[in-house]
Amino acid sequence: MTTILVIEDDPTVQTLLQKLLKAEGFDVLSASNGREGIQLAQEQKLDLIISDIMMPGYTGYEVLAHLHQDPDTARIPFIFLSARSDRQDYRQGMELGADDYLTKPFTRNELLGAIAARLTKQKAITQPYLDEMKRAVDSLNQMAYCDPLTGLSNRIFLHQHLHKTLLHAKRSQQIIAVLCINLDQFKVINDDLGYSVGDLVLQQVAERLKQTVGTPNPIARLNGDEFSIILSHVRTKEEVTETVQVLLQRLTEPYQINEQYIHIQASAGIAFYPTHGQMPDQLLHQADMAMRYAKRRLNNKYQIYSPEMDLIATERRVLENNLKIALDRGQFQLYYQPQINLITGRIFGVEALLRWDHPELGMVYPSKFIPIVEEMGLIVPIGEWVLQTACRQAQAWRESCRIPIRMSVNLSTRQFRQQHLIQFVQNVLMETKLEPELLVLEVTESSVMEDVQTTAAILHQLKQTGVQVSVDDFGTGYSSLNYLKHLPLDTLKIDQSFVRDLTADANDAAIIKAIIGMAHSLQLKVIAEGVETQEQLSFLRQNGCYGMQGYLFSPPISAEEFEQLLTTGDRCRGDHRKGRLFANG
Repeated sequence: MTTILVIEDDPTVQTLLQKLLKAEGFDVLSASNGREGIQLAQEQKLDLIISDIMMPGYTGYEVLAHLHQDPDTARIPFIFLSARSDRQDYRQGMELGADDYLTKPFTRNELLGAIAARLTKQKAITQPYLDEMKRAVDSLNQMAYCDPLTGLSNRIFLHQHLHKTLLHAKRSQQIIAVLCINLDQFKVINDDLGYSVGDLVLQQVAERLKQTVGTPNPIARLNGDEFSIILSHVRTKEEVTETVQVLLQRLTEPYQINEQYIHIQASAGIAFYPTHGQMPDQLLHQADMAMRYAKRRLNNKYQIYSPEMDLIATERRVLENNLKIALDRGQFQLYYQPQINLITGRIFGVEALLRWDHPELGMVYPSKFIPIVEEMGLIVPIGEWVLQTACRQAQAWRESCRIPIRMSVNLSTRQFRQQHLIQFVQNVLMETKLEPELLVLEVTESSVMEDVQTTAAILHQLKQTGVQVSVDDFGTGYSSLNYLKHLPLDTLKIDQSFVRDLTADANDAAIIKAIIGMAHSLQLKVIAEGVETQEQLSFLRQNGCYGMQGYLFSPPISAEEFEQLLTTGDRCRGDHRKGRLFANG
């Protein structure tokens, strides 16, 4: 409703104006003097002011001048209504900034016509300004509460919405689920394919989340590749876990970007109100902690928060802080596990295995810290240190023992995909003077099969340097004979999970036989990992396996222990720890 302020010291005229304006549907405020009129103008939201001129205290002229000094009241249309009809009075009022000047006595039509003209003009002037202000406010809200890349809500909006949702849930005793979802190994996509491709993937991820959970449930992009979803009106926790499983499955479907297909997985964490917390920050933190726990255990899985995760998170932070300085302080060491030729019984090589000798924690094994190193982005510099150290050691043995020992070094997926890998390998060989054929680079089966075309190109370049290439943990992935015959490989290493139960599990025995047969058809050597019993050894020898490594002969040992083993004779009739290895030498 349009609000008009009437400033008039004559009660009769004031009452007449009030009745006339109210009859036309206006909301009317009245003041009996200039000071009262100024106060009302500053306190109320007015659309128009009608004022007399000659009044006790402030005159109408002084009222107008005062209002024009205040930015909040300067734009209000102002009409003088006075008995003073001299041209000089009219000119003075208009020069002060009045919008119109009416003289008493006045007719109804004169007054209403002047009001209508002023309001129409004011609307024409202010509407574009108001529209622009609304657009500016909408834009600011968009920037404040929305993620510009995906169009989803951002962390600020999610936090505010979660706060309101929890207040409602407390009154209605509802269960609320807070989900935290993170893409696995997304950094590899950004690093290898570029941030523009990564952005397109994130946009498609956002669309899939919206399609799967529906609009009533707010979805936010918290940062980078991390998303959060609030599920209200939850009936059972099983309902939530089923939703999460559908979400994770949906996110694993291929993403088509610029005529190429990208495969990613995601991990999720779940926290429930009121079971796990009462406050937004607490629930978001616990969902995030559960997500990270799921990611460390196995990709593309989910975990529900439990208090034990707090202790695990604390231990992990300690490891992270210590890992940041471990390389510079020389705390990493290499141990070497001998590899035995199952025909001759001689040592033909070793595998370099990383250990972390912490001054307080003691010897920390890779299974404990390698996943953390990968998440921290330290896997490449540490991997490069391993390669340099192993090659330097192999050359030292070559010179001191006069025995050519093949040095096997594991390459992480991240390291294998590095653009400067070939040049780095060549530089290391040149610096250490190690013969290329004595270096065996091991890549996991999953790394090889991740992108077969790119893998083949990298492997061909590595082979041109003269090094050998081995596929580690073979049998745990999804390789096929068709893929393998196109890759320039030298060796397959059977994963110890098959070796462990081969004498008790007919399926494992059959798999090992098939792997050895397939390798022979491709002119590849086979090395079995994790050999611990004479029965396992006998089976492998009988089925034509080329080599083995495992505790039956020796656990990983220091460089000094291995050199001593070489100098005492590399013919492995028996293990000084385990007894005889071969019945006949």
